[in-house]
Amino acid sequence: MSGNYKREKSLTMTMLMTPEKANFSGKNVHGGEILKMLDHVAYACAARYTGMYAVTLSVDMVLFKNPIKIGSLVTFHASINYTGRTSMEIGIKVISEDIIDHTLKNTNVCYFTMIAMDEDGKTTPVPKLEPETEDEKRRYNDAIARREARMSSRHSK
Repeated sequence: MSGNYKREKSLTMTMLMTPEKANFSGKNVHGGEILKMLDHVAYACAARYTGMYAVTLSVDMVLFKNPIKIGSLVTFHASINYTGRTSMEIGIKVISEDIIDHTLKNTNVCYFTMIAMDEDGKTTPVPKLEPETEDEKRRYNDAIARREARMSSRHSK
């Protein structure tokens, strides 16, 4: 990676929801398909930010607010919210657009924790996130609160 490379802290991907992604009703997208796409988006965001391979450690709070109709365009808005030593939290917001009637729905929000890996499959340090905007600072502080809640719930068991 060249010295003047600007690390991208966010990523937007849009995909058409085609019939093979349907759930058993045949009308809406299967939740498992959305989870798979979310994992792809989280990986792409993490890898773009770090320039390294990354694996999923955990997924927090996948909330399916609205069904996504087959034939909709779905846009995934991902951002690096927080970085630890080898880990990153990626927040993803999902917007579904009915391309016939042009309605938009916020369908999902979730948080992925990704771990950076080197060529030998060992964890490796990630570049420190420097939140700049008020929105980035809010997401950073929210991510710290989620991380602390996860840690305390692990230690209370």
